[in-house]
Amino acid sequence: MAANGFFKPLKENVSSALLDVTRTGGKIAAEDLAFQRSSNPAITPLLDNQNQRLLHLVHKLTQVSTAGTDVKPSSISDVDSLEDKWHGLVDIFDNLLEKADACLDEYTGVIRKGGPSQQPNDSVPTRKAHPPQKYRSQILLKPQLLFEQPPQNHETTPFKPLLRSKPHSIQPLEVRIQQESVEDESKQYDHPYQAEIEALRYPAFVHRNDAPVPFLPLDSTTATFVDTPEAVTLMLQELKSANEIAVDLEHHDTHSYLGLTSLMQISTRSKDWIVDTLKPWREDLQVLNEVFADPNILKVFHGAFMDMIWLQRDLGLYVVGLFDTFHASRTLGYPKNSLAALLARHANFDAAKKYQMADWRLRPLPEKMFEYARSDTHFLLYIYDNLRNELLEKSDPSVPDGDLIEVVLRKSKEESLKRYERPFYDAEHGSGSSGWFSLLKYTPTLQTREQFAVFRAIHQWRDMIARQEDEGLHTIMPKQVIFNIAREMPTEMAALLGCSQPISVFVRSRALELLDIVKQAKIEGATGPDLMDVLRPAESSKSRIVEDTAPLAEITSTAVNVNTLPPVFQIENPTSLQLGSSTFWGTILERDPDGNHDRYVSSSTDNICLALPLPQLTAEVFVGPDVTSSTAVQDINVDPGARAEHAYVKKSKPKEEGEVFIVRDLGGSRKRKALEFEDSLEQPEPIPLGEVNATATTGNVENEEQQGISLHDRDENQRSREKADRRTERKAKKKIEKQQRKLEEQKDAHKAAEEAAFDYSSAPSVLHSKEGHRARPGDKEAFNPYVKSMDAPKGVKHFKKETPGKSFTYVP
Repeated sequence: MAANGFFKPLKENVSSALLDVTRTGGKIAAEDLAFQRSSNPAITPLLDNQNQRLLHLVHKLTQVSTAGTDVKPSSISDVDSLEDKWHGLVDIFDNLLEKADACLDEYTGVIRKGGPSQQPNDSVPTRKAHPPQKYRSQILLKPQLLFEQPPQNHETTPFKPLLRSKPHSIQPLEVRIQQESVEDESKQYDHPYQAEIEALRYPAFVHRNDAPVPFLPLDSTTATFVDTPEAVTLMLQELKSANEIAVDLEHHDTHSYLGLTSLMQISTRSKDWIVDTLKPWREDLQVLNEVFADPNILKVFHGAFMDMIWLQRDLGLYVVGLFDTFHASRTLGYPKNSLAALLARHANFDAAKKYQMADWRLRPLPEKMFEYARSDTHFLLYIYDNLRNELLEKSDPSVPDGDLIEVVLRKSKEESLKRYERPFYDAEHGSGSSGWFSLLKYTPTLQTREQFAVFRAIHQWRDMIARQEDEGLHTIMPKQVIFNIAREMPTEMAALLGCSQPISVFVRSRALELLDIVKQAKIEGATGPDLMDVLRPAESSKSRIVEDTAPLAEITSTAVNVNTLPPVFQIENPTSLQLGSSTFWGTILERDPDGNHDRYVSSSTDNICLALPLPQLTAEVFVGPDVTSSTAVQDINVDPGARAEHAYVKKSKPKEEGEVFIVRDLGGSRKRKALEFEDSLEQPEPIPLGEVNATATTGNVENEEQQGISLHDRDENQRSREKADRRTERKAKKKIEKQQRKLEEQKDAHKAAEEAAFDYSSAPSVLHSKEGHRARPGDKEAFNPYVKSMDAPKGVKHFKKETPGKSFTYVP
């Protein structure tokens, strides 16, 4: 549709008016109106009139914008109500601007009326196309509502395998299905194919170095979409004749609490299948166990940890004979182990991983998503061939774990033995994959008792709503919103919605319920548990505290038990050794009686054992050389100052009574060795005591003799003082020379700057910094202010850890 002649001047007039209003608003915002009110009372009525006029215009604009919709405009009477309802007004005005933008595009012919398709127009520039949103998570009819067995989100009993029959079995299904194992005090059913997997012997061709079988070109082949029971039967007949098959799954957990296996890709050497696993009869796919549980058919997966869980939970399928290419690439030491990296390395294929986060519930499946799903398994058998041969070539059975192919097969067996367990919610301890404990453990935060109580209550509320609505946890409320609400603890609706951005439809519809939960949790949290009591629980008293009547616990050979020490080391009151401060740690804090979490002290002990890595001390250590009999050992009075001889203590000759000794001789420190080396170089003549100046030695000699200092020590002290004086003199001289050199350099630099002053008029312009451009004629090179930032190091790539039971589905 061509634009009329009056549209262009109308658009220019409106744009000019909007620019004037925007500039005026910016200038007014920069002024201090409160100061103007107080300094000039005459303008107060004018400002009040303008406030009322603007509020009235905003109110009328919201009424016009919400006309014909279910949204009720809020009454805006003053500035406070405007601030409280600011987020709602932003949503209304954003919607209004989007409608105006769409109408302008429709009027000018950029888009066709009634549809979003673009129309080419030479006279009107087309808008940049946005990435298609149809591949991402959408609000669709939930396919799980049509399942013959809908998901049981509130089920608390152990998960019972869905198997109806057990092909290729060693033990009957009835035997395995009735046995239960106890792990962590919870009963779970055993893996139905555990015996078959443990007894598995892989086919001989897995250990054979054969030439890789080339894959068929992707463009020359097609895949079969399997969405009927008859198509499943035909596919099964062809799979039974294969020696190896490649399998992959596509999962969706944004709009499902437990998650949905949405698609299964299966490939042989010559054909590909795409199986729709969202059909109401999807549990009938258990007939594929005739292939999946066949030990003579190798099943090749990549990163099969979650695939094993999803197959059991949704389809009742179990894999016997798994080869995981992820473990193969890890064992070979590849720098990247993703499927995209293996496709690029071995098949020279660039996978469009942008569809990995697509909504795989879409039906009919878009062509690009169909081809992407097919590529995940089309090349996988060829990749397996290359990895197998490389594992065999690099194996060395003569060393432990040197047979690399066996290492990969062992790890693959462990993957196939994984079993699905229901996600139970523990509100008290927060355990489990979806519990609050793991969220707090890996998030740096510190909360008060009230905040901790609000956090647990909101987290439990989110899990409850997700189970009721069968929605993903992140769809109900992102985890950062939980932390925001716990930190703010809002008691008003406006504050709650303000810290709940982005607000989901579930939070908005249950805002009153959520507000009551926050208020109640805040009250109960005043007397509730402390955060650090949960994250850093006290260790068991059995392992740290010994009763007075019980003997001391056994300790390692490097520790010393106080009961075996001589009487001089016996401690009558062990608690008296506890100090109020530490040289290394500072003051030892005790727990505040009020329960503040910022003061801690380790639990006290009733008995103390010396657990330092010291040699074993016995009574013989303290016995002199003249005492040899055992009776003498018992009767000897041990000198409290005695100590054990060790290899690192320099042995000294026995000292006569009254002889002066030097403590440094016993230690052999590095300072002592340096002094001995200097003595060997200088060898000064000893100064006779009578030649020492009386004024300089009278007081010092008497004082040193009283302290037991020898003449040799006085000579050393004298030499040390002289060396210190010489060292100080050299440092002062160097400092003066350095200052003089610095002053000379400053004078030279100032003189050079005066001689050649910088000409700013001829300097290259920063605004013209493009490569090859000259700011002025004659410029040699344009100035580039960002040249130094080009070589800046790149940051570490963020790695998202996979959560058990969940996939990397895109979250809008």
